[in-house]
Amino acid sequence: MSSNQNRVDSPLVIWRLIDGKPGHENQSLGLVNALSDKTNCQCIDIKVSNRIEGLWSYLTSSWSLGSGLPLPDLIIGAGHATHLHMLAAKRTFGGKTVVLMQPSLPASLFDICMIPQHDQYQGLGTHIETRGVLNAIKPEGEHFDDEALIMVGGPSKHCDWDTAKMIAQVYELVNRNAHITYTLTTSRRTPQDFVSAVKRIHFANLNIVPFEQTGKGWVARRLSESAYAWVTEDSVSMVYEALTAGVAVGLLNLSVKRESRVSKGVQQLIQQGLVARFDFFDTYKTKLRAAVGFVEADRCSQWILQQFLQQRPNTRPALETQLNF
Repeated sequence: MSSNQNRVDSPLVIWRLIDGKPGHENQSLGLVNALSDKTNCQCIDIKVSNRIEGLWSYLTSSWSLGSGLPLPDLIIGAGHATHLHMLAAKRTFGGKTVVLMQPSLPASLFDICMIPQHDQYQGLGTHIETRGVLNAIKPEGEHFDDEALIMVGGPSKHCDWDTAKMIAQVYELVNRNAHITYTLTTSRRTPQDFVSAVKRIHFANLNIVPFEQTGKGWVARRLSESAYAWVTEDSVSMVYEALTAGVAVGLLNLSVKRESRVSKGVQQLIQQGLVARFDFFDTYKTKLRAAVGFVEADRCSQWILQQFLQQRPNTRPALETQLNF
């Protein structure tokens, strides 16, 4: 058997550079999981932090964090702290770099950038537009028609928070849909006055689970059981996770501080019929439907396997021995 054939049949080696931020790690995990669903993969997580260390490693072609590891086919990272380390890893060990955002460095330095549509990137470099950021949610579960999840955020740079306005929406939503059991959860940003006020809403069909009482994977499990998800519009990443889960997604309204790429992205989802805004006249009920096939990690992983790695035997430099430092 040829060396190239051995190379193709061997596991796809992925170095996943992580910066310790759950949001960033969720993005890269989504892509890795989607790749693993389609082919034999060996994923190695590598924690990075110091950008100066990444710059020095790049300039000297001596990225010690990869010493002794299987050589990578893909080097995946999300978060600015990973960018210089990704480039240093490639310069030292080879592989192709996949960055999951619009990088602060020139995009042309990376092999591919997966950039959210709302960023409206028009620069150089190979890139894929994604509908929102990638995530690790999968469209699975029974999605019971009488179950719904409410995910509440809080003050953000994009939206003004109004506790009274939010309580009114939650109250009417739960009150007018007595046949649905709602589970409401909060976030680290949720103001305490909202938490106190919502606990005073005593409906038999409303359960409140503060974020402190949720664990890893809790949201994914609840989405797999729910037919509906209501998300405050400041929580954009939660909107995309709910869409990916294959549930019908509604927005709980907040006042937008100023038009931004994020607010335009939300408006685009509304125009496309992918999400529905809450209103006090119940017209949302004619618009609330589950998105079909909204699994961006799956689409992007398929593109990588079909196009990006078609020359896989030649993706690494010829290194006779593993480098040691």
